[in-house]
Amino acid sequence: MSSVPVVIRLIQAVLAIEVISGVLTQTWTAVFVAGATLILTFLPDKAARFFGIELPRTVLTAIVVFIFATLFLGEVANFYERFWWWDVVLHFFSALSFGAMGFLFIFMMFEGDKYAAPAWAIAVLAFCVGVAFGAIWEIFEFFMDQTFGFNMQKSGLVDTMWDLIIDTIGAAIGGFSGFVYLKGRESKGMGALFNEFMEKNRKFYRKARRQGKPEDR
Repeated sequence: MSSVPVVIRLIQAVLAIEVISGVLTQTWTAVFVAGATLILTFLPDKAARFFGIELPRTVLTAIVVFIFATLFLGEVANFYERFWWWDVVLHFFSALSFGAMGFLFIFMMFEGDKYAAPAWAIAVLAFCVGVAFGAIWEIFEFFMDQTFGFNMQKSGLVDTMWDLIIDTIGAAIGGFSGFVYLKGRESKGMGALFNEFMEKNRKFYRKARRQGKPEDR
């Protein structure tokens, strides 16, 4: 990308300051979490570049904000305890995003060919991607709790099950957005995001360029 969004730079500055502050006060948990979060904020763009993908600025910013909100604000600033809805909101939007991203990458496998598979089939696969990432995150929370003594799972099984339920709802909406897009009925919101991503990565959606906009089947 030509430039890094200001929001990302501000987040990275906050995390760097927190690391320094943690070292000076010997608050090692804060140093570890802030340091790990800081490193992770650089990974989305690096990973995308590695695979030859260009992320829209809005998508890159959303990913970094999510990482910051989940790890740093959630654990160091204790937002999970201070705001009961924090975990719910993060899980919902992350699952919705993963469902939408699942659609984009599955559609990429077909080179943007809207006739390669039924719209509903691509949407179902996108939904599965969103739910899978939600399950992987729950495994990550369990690992962090067991290994480093965090309390990411809160009430244990109950928290995990509600998270998975929310993940399922978010992934379903994300997958359905892909279905609506393929049926040619969404040009704003998620549809605009899909168009922006495909435009920036036209080499992966060659057949979509030849076929034009998705139409009803």
